[in-house]
Formats: sequence, structure tokens, C-alpha cells
Amino acid sequence: MSNPPRVIDAQQIETSIMMLKQYAGEDEIAPLIDILESMAEDPRDEALLDQLSDVFGSLGLLQGVVLTYAPYLSTILADGLFDDTD
Repeated sequence: MSNPPRVIDAQQIETSIMMLKQYAGEDEIAPLIDILESMAEDPRDEALLDQLSDVFGSLGLLQGVVLTYAPYLSTILADGLFDDTD
């Protein structure tokens, strides 16, 4: 069974970028912001979702900060948890 592509809301991504830049110390999460900016330009690129997951996973304690100011990311990342990989 094939899963439908995830729908990414570019406006929500833009809002997330703005909030992270304003409140979360942009230098510490620059790779994440770069991926989010790419996602805002091309929200249908599935490869960017994989990159987002990898970069988010490498943030360690900063994950909490990111999710505080960009809660939409939890929706995007959670969608991938239940994909049928068989």
C-alpha cells in the first residue's frame, strides 16, 4: 500500500522560520533554517522531509526550543512516524 504524499503548508513553514529567527538563536539552528527555507520554496520535495528529520534529530536539547517556537514542525515530523515501510 502506498502512502499519499504529505501536504506541507508553505505559509506555516514561513511562520516557523520567522519565529525561529526571532527567538531561537539562528546560528545554533542554521542548518534547520536552511532546510525550512528550501521547504517553503518547494513544499512537495520529499527529500527535504528526510533532511529535516535528520537535522532535527541532531539538534539534541535544542529540539525543545525548536518545537516551542515552531510547533508546526511536530506535525510534519510526526507524519513520518507512521509511514508504512513494508
